[in-house]
Amino acid sequence: MQLIKPDTNIDFVNKRKIALIVSIVLILIGLTSLTIKGGPDYGIDFVGGTLVQVQFVEETDASAIKAALQGLDIGNPVVQSFGDNRNEYLIRIERSSTELQGLSSQIRTALESSYAKGNVDIRRVEMVGPQVGKDLRNKGFQAVLYAMLGILVYVSWRFEFRFAVGAIVALMHDVLITLGAFSVFGKEIDLPIIAAFLAIIGYSLNDTIIVYDRIRENLGKHNKQSFSFIVNRSVNETLSRTLLTSGTTLLVVMALFIFGGGVIHNFAFAMLVGVLVGTYSSIFVASPVLIFWEQRKASRAG
Repeated sequence: MQLIKPDTNIDFVNKRKIALIVSIVLILIGLTSLTIKGGPDYGIDFVGGTLVQVQFVEETDASAIKAALQGLDIGNPVVQSFGDNRNEYLIRIERSSTELQGLSSQIRTALESSYAKGNVDIRRVEMVGPQVGKDLRNKGFQAVLYAMLGILVYVSWRFEFRFAVGAIVALMHDVLITLGAFSVFGKEIDLPIIAAFLAIIGYSLNDTIIVYDRIRENLGKHNKQSFSFIVNRSVNETLSRTLLTSGTTLLVVMALFIFGGGVIHNFAFAMLVGVLVGTYSSIFVASPVLIFWEQRKASRAG
């Protein structure tokens, strides 16, 4: 099945400067948001503390819930709505289980005094110590870094070092834009999101490798043509496959994002942004980096 005709010749190469401007703007928006907010918004997994998910029978709001919890010695809890259910909320407390005993029953008692007995359902309680959270955060980011280094070695071995540089630039581009999107939309980063970042890296690399393989093949077939021509031809020849793969993946991720519920909402959001950006970068970032590399090499030789 082909969505794109075999003889299609879209001039992607000459649009690389426009794509560069778009990428820079998106990355700067994300970095600006991260700077203003003082860094990523980490979840309980990475900063430690206690998370309580509560569902109410009657309609309420965050301010009323905070007022009901004022009598408890739990500091200043953060209350926010959860998922698509207007009566479901997350209560975040900075202290962990070593400092709080019987937290679930304390919260239930405090809330039932305001909302009546039987109208409050404690759905889950998650507790992580601050030292454990810091260790998980460090190991999560190390996993992303080691994945990048492994990809650099693998692509250098399978292709050439210039291809590896293009792949790494594209992957860094994808991660930075996805991280920026999380900051702009106020979403938390926790362990499932690190897993999403690793999945995005793998997905984006797969797209890039397909294009690179076709470039290497066409270098032998069209060795009298310019390198820019070969890159553009290779992107066009793999475009149908790229759109089919990305389209079917997006359908699944979109379904998870819309119908998956609050628990996997952020994970699905990361995958949604990552698949879109990863498809874009395999066409407009990874391949143009090769052209830039060749142009710099030619100018030095001249």
